[in-house]
Amino acid sequence: MSETLDLSLELKRMIIKTLELEDITPEDIDPEAPLFEEGLGLDSIDALEIGLMLQKHYGIKLDSEAEETRQHFASLNALKALVEAHRDH
Repeated sequence: MSETLDLSLELKRMIIKTLELEDITPEDIDPEAPLFEEGLGLDSIDALEIGLMLQKHYGIKLDSEAEETRQHFASLNALKALVEAHRDH
């Protein structure tokens, strides 16, 4: 399994655990689908929790007011790209 697939699965599992999404499996999360609204249906409280998770596990600090933060939270693939970019620094 490639590192990219591992990171996708890792992020999916962390989101499920962090947000206590008991009825959702990693396979239920479409990497291209929006995490909010019509996609996974997350809300702003969930976004804060995901932000804390990213800071705790990857040392990534996000500005909740920044427009780029909204882009990072657009989908699982966008979050994955953020983590990968942070790892390359």
